[in-house]
Amino acid sequence: MQTNIRLDEDVKAAAEERAKRRGLTLQGYVADLIEADVNHSRAAFMAGAASFLAAYTDVLDDEVGEDRHPGRTDKPAQTAPRDAA
Repeated sequence: MQTNIRLDEDVKAAAEERAKRRGLTLQGYVADLIEADVNHSRAAFMAGAASFLAAYTDVLDDEVGEDRHPGRTDKPAQTAPRDAA
């Protein structure tokens, strides 16, 4: 997917220099920065979610229990036959 961004000349020059030092194109450098930021945010969220679940497992089990879908059976629902018209 292609995305266009606008950079001021000084920022672009600095980014190109950093990309060059890493053996990347400007496009590759920017893509790497975005991917690292997204992955960091995702990892932080997942760690927080895991910590929350670990801390509140007993409370959630007491509140919800093992049956997370009351009234649902493991069998597929059977539908009544339609009247032939």
